[in-house]
Amino acid sequence: MEKIRYLDLPNCIRLSNGEVEVIVSTDVGPRILHYSLVGGENIFGLHADAKVETALGEFRPYGGHRLWIAPENMPNSYAPDNSPIEYEFNEAKNSIRLMQAVENVTKTQKEIIVTLDETGSGVSINHKISNCGADMIEIAAWALTIMRGGGEALIPNEPFAAYGAETLLPVRNLTLWSYTDLSDSRWQFDKDFIRLRTGGEKSEPQKIGVLNKQGWAAYQFKDLQFIKQFDFTKNAVYPDMNSNTELYTAGDFIEIESLAPLHKVEPNESTEHVERWKLLKG
Repeated sequence: MEKIRYLDLPNCIRLSNGEVEVIVSTDVGPRILHYSLVGGENIFGLHADAKVETALGEFRPYGGHRLWIAPENMPNSYAPDNSPIEYEFNEAKNSIRLMQAVENVTKTQKEIIVTLDETGSGVSINHKISNCGADMIEIAAWALTIMRGGGEALIPNEPFAAYGAETLLPVRNLTLWSYTDLSDSRWQFDKDFIRLRTGGEKSEPQKIGVLNKQGWAAYQFKDLQFIKQFDFTKNAVYPDMNSNTELYTAGDFIEIESLAPLHKVEPNESTEHVERWKLLKG
C-alpha cells in the first residue's frame, strides 16, 4: 500500500501485486480511479471537472468506478459523495475496504472492498449497500465503470441457435430509453456482440440495457481488453425492465454497468454485489 496524490486528491492509495495496480480515493467516494498493468495506461476514464447540480447538492462523477443505488432516481441516486471516507487495509489479502458515511437523505451506507489477486491482473470488487433507516427499501446495487475514450464496449449475445421447434421462445430482453437511437453510428449489432463505440464529436447520450446471462462485459482500448464478470441469478428480478448489464455513452466516455437483482432490504440489513475484473494485453 502506498499513499499518493492523484487527480488533485491528496489522500489516494495505490495497491499493486507487481503486475497490476489500482488507485482508490479516500478524500471522496468511494471511488476506484485507476486500474492498469504496472507502468501501463489507465483503462478508466477520468472527468475531474464534470458535475451535476441536484436538490441535494453538487454530484461529481470524478471518473473511474463507483457504486450507485438502482433504480435510478433524481435526486437520491445523485446524492453527493464529496466527503472523506474511512478505510481499512488488509495487508495479508492485499485488500482495502472503503466506507462512506451514512447518506442523510437515503439513509443508506455504501461500501466497496477491493482485493487484488496474488498474481496476474485479477481484481475482486465487493459492493455493499446497508439500510440505516427505519423502513424497508427495495433497491439493487449498481456498479458503474467509466472507461477512457477511444475504445469499444461489448456485451455478448446469447449463443446463436438456428430457427426450429426448440427456438420458438425469446432468450433475453433489450431495454431502451427515450433517448436511445439505434440508428446512431456508435452502435453495432452483430451475431456475437452488441457493440458501442465512443464518439467525442457526438455528445448526445445513448443507453441500452439487457438481461445478460453470460455474466460478463468488456471494453477494448488499443491492445488492452478490460473484462468485468458478475453473477447472473436465474429467475431474479433486475431493475430497468430486467436489465443486469447496461451501456451508456455521451461524448468521449462509456460507462459499463452491472446490476444486482432487486432486493428488499430491511433496516440494519444489506445487499451486496461482486464484480471480478481482468486486464488482458495483446
